[in-house]
Amino acid sequence: MTGIELNKNLVIAIEASLKAGEVIMQVYDTAFDVEHKDDKSPLTEADKRANDVINSFLRETPTPIISEENKQIDYSIRKDWDTCWIVDPVDGTKEFIKRNGEFTVNIALVQNGVPQLGVIYVPATTTLYFSDTLKKQAFKSVLSAHNTSIEDVLKLASPLQTKTTSNVVEVVGSRSHMSQETLNFVDHLKSSGKEVTIVSKGSSLKFCLVAEGNADIYPRFAPTMEWDTAAGQAICSAVGVEVISEDTKQPLLYNKENLLNPWFVVAKH
Repeated sequence: MTGIELNKNLVIAIEASLKAGEVIMQVYDTAFDVEHKDDKSPLTEADKRANDVINSFLRETPTPIISEENKQIDYSIRKDWDTCWIVDPVDGTKEFIKRNGEFTVNIALVQNGVPQLGVIYVPATTTLYFSDTLKKQAFKSVLSAHNTSIEDVLKLASPLQTKTTSNVVEVVGSRSHMSQETLNFVDHLKSSGKEVTIVSKGSSLKFCLVAEGNADIYPRFAPTMEWDTAAGQAICSAVGVEVISEDTKQPLLYNKENLLNPWFVVAKH
């Protein structure tokens, strides 16, 4: 789709995500080692390499970076940032280790706590989602290679369209984290007379399912961090899908003192 004009920061984020995807797949195709961080979450060479690549692109901008794999900067400094990048170099490391392809590169630009631009790249399928929330534009491009030019990304782009109403409610469940609270949520939908089906996905692809019309709702009643959700929220927001905190009943905010998210529900409002 031509005629799309991209914010220069969005171009940088797309280029960073594609290059990160390339180095991730280089590791994916080898017998890689798995380490575990202090919080017991897994870490591979792909996380580290992708983080280095993304930082090399984003550090060309004047905007500071919050990344899962960077040393976390104290809130006494972060609180003065009106704009920042929020990055997860490999979202879905568990899926990466399982080699099921459901892992992503997440890059978002956040201003005053609100996601403005989002990129989610799926290296295993060379599928790219990107959005500009201010322009209310979100697109998907299925690429043939990681080194696709921005011009070709735009030629291949199709606008995301959310699902039209139907009798069946498609609920997104986590591939690795289905909690009892989520099961209770599904039971509540069923008890209200709705026919419910579960769609399982790993990583931030769960946001993409709702944004592109392949699901209705994604309840997340289990821990996530800001880097898990910022890019997905940017893509959803651009197409009228909201990511609503169970605590505040308002959209999730970013660059908080505590980078842990509250529980949330993703749905069209």
